[in-house]
Amino acid sequence: MSQSNTETHEEFAKRILYEDNHLVIVNKIAGELAQGDDSGDEPLLEKVRSYIREQKQKEGNVFCGLIHRIDRPVSGAIAFARTSKALDRMNKLLKAHEIHKFYWAIVEGIPEIPEQKLVNYVFKNRDKNRTYVSDTEKEGWQYAELDYKLLAHSERYSLLEVELHTGRHHQIRAQLSNIGHPIKGDIKYGARRPETDASICLHARRLYFEHPVSHEQVFVEAEPYNPLFKKILEGEMGTDEQN
Repeated sequence: MSQSNTETHEEFAKRILYEDNHLVIVNKIAGELAQGDDSGDEPLLEKVRSYIREQKQKEGNVFCGLIHRIDRPVSGAIAFARTSKALDRMNKLLKAHEIHKFYWAIVEGIPEIPEQKLVNYVFKNRDKNRTYVSDTEKEGWQYAELDYKLLAHSERYSLLEVELHTGRHHQIRAQLSNIGHPIKGDIKYGARRPETDASICLHARRLYFEHPVSHEQVFVEAEPYNPLFKKILEGEMGTDEQN
């Protein structure tokens, strides 16, 4: 799931959802790393840093801090801080659950309950890079909470809007799989088959929060790159896309 490094600064700029002297919010492409790993692929963090360097015509190191993470196969809105002060204040908002995050997920099947809160306890197995879910509290397991709402469905798939209240590892993927509705393409959590580009149909749709410096309300919305989100929402998902 490597990414091309041929994107120009002008092309990258089109993916920016919000920008000021303190923050940059970008519409991440599925398959793009949020930050560096052993793959050697250029992470989005470095692309943002390079963009700032080019925009401000700065030489040398440019400060850029990752505020929250999105899994590699997931797309959507992800926020970065341009100053250490903004990073520190955004981290405090994140810890206080005052950064509101909404996702869109295309899942297998149609939930019997169209709108509900899921409360579980989760455990991350680092060796397998997988999160396990329990309906009851266990020692060493973390509390996990989200709300979902059914927006649309086809014969085999549903589009859910998910409000994430706790940011656990693979939380949405694991909790939706736990109720029998794995995300389309997410074979790690029980999907029937992978997507051809190794992405999964999970998209960080909206972010809103109080700006850490100006204290104004910031609201951003990211359009999905995957056309299936629009097709299922408009009732145009073809039978070949449902197999």
